[in-house]
Amino acid sequence: MKDRKLGRVRRLVVKVGTGLVTEPGAGASPARIGALAHDIAAVREGRRIVLVSSGAIATGMARLRLAERPRSIPEKQAAAAVGQAALMERYEAAFAQHGVHVGQVLLTAQDISDRARYLNAKNTLLALLRFDVIPIVNENDTVAVEEIKVGDNDNLSALVASLIDADLLVLLTDVDGLYSDDPAVDAGARKLERVEAITDEIARLARDRPDGVSVGGMATKLQAARKAAASGVPMIIASGREPGALGRILAGEPVGTYFAPKAERLAARKRWIAFAVPPQGRLTVDAGALAALTRHKKSLLPAGVVEVEGDFASGEVVAVHGAGGREFARGVVNFDAEELRKIRGARTAEIEARLGYKSFDEVIHRDNLVIL
Repeated sequence: MKDRKLGRVRRLVVKVGTGLVTEPGAGASPARIGALAHDIAAVREGRRIVLVSSGAIATGMARLRLAERPRSIPEKQAAAAVGQAALMERYEAAFAQHGVHVGQVLLTAQDISDRARYLNAKNTLLALLRFDVIPIVNENDTVAVEEIKVGDNDNLSALVASLIDADLLVLLTDVDGLYSDDPAVDAGARKLERVEAITDEIARLARDRPDGVSVGGMATKLQAARKAAASGVPMIIASGREPGALGRILAGEPVGTYFAPKAERLAARKRWIAFAVPPQGRLTVDAGALAALTRHKKSLLPAGVVEVEGDFASGEVVAVHGAGGREFARGVVNFDAEELRKIRGARTAEIEARLGYKSFDEVIHRDNLVIL
C-alpha cells in the first residue's frame, strides 16, 4: 500500500453519525459523546478542528418520547429543534471537561449555494477556529425542507472541508472502511485500505442500509469522497467505535479506508460551482463541444448546444451533459434559458441577429466551467 500523504494536518474536519453519539430510544449519549470529546481533545495540539455531528432528530425523538421517526416535515423540524439543544448541551459538558469551548453552526443548502452566504459561513467558521473554539456543525433541520436540504451530513462535511480548506476529512462511522463486498453477507470481503479515485467500479461497492434513524450510508460517503478529492482534501472512513482512532489516523497508521485527493486542487470558486450549488437547468452538447471542453479547455459556445432544459436565469449554475446523457461539467451561464433556446446551435456571429443584441460570445466561459 502506498503511504498516506497526510503531511501536517492543521485543519481537520471530523464527521460523526447518529449511531455514534446516540443510544436507541435514549437520544444523545453522555458516554459516547464523552469518549468522542476525549479523542478529539487528545489531537487538538497545533490543530483547528471542526466537528460535523448528526443526532439532533434522534435526540429530539427521545426527549419527546416518540416511538417512531416523525413523517411530516413540521414534526421532524420540531424534533430537531428539541434535539439540537439537548445535543449541544451534551457536547458543551463533554468538551468543558477538557477546557475546550464549542460553538453551534447550523447550515442549509441555501447558505452554501448563495455565494455571499457561503463566504459568510466560511468567515464565521474561520473566526471560531481563530478563537480556538470547536464549531459543531449540523444541517439546520428546524427550517430545512427538501428544496433547501443538503440531505446528509456526509456531503455536508465534505462541503465544510472545502469551505475551510481543510487538510483532512475523517468520517467516523459504524464500519471500519469500504469493503470489496458486504462483509455481513460475504465472509471473504476485504477492506480497501486506499482508493485513488471514485470510479464506477468503486461506486458499485456502496451499500445503503437505512435503519429509520440514521441517514447516509456508504453511497453518500463516496459522494463526500468525490467532493473532498476535487477540493484537494484527503478523506478517511474509519470506525468511530475504536478508542483513539483519530490519534492513530493522524499518526499515519493504516486505519480505515483512505481516499486520495486529486493532484490539482480546484480553485475555491470552482469548488463552489461544482459542489455547493444545485444546477438550475441542463444543457446537452454535441461531441465536438464535449471534446473542446474536456480535452482542449475551451469555453462553451452556442454552436455546441443541442438541447436546453429548465427555466434558469443568467448567472445561475447549470449541468452540462453529453449526447449520451451523462453529466460531465457544471458552469455559470451567461444567458437565460429562453435566450439559449433561441441561440442554440448558432455561430457566435449569429447571436446578435437572433437575439437583437449580444452581451457575450460564450454560453459558459472557461473560467466559470468545472469539468467533473
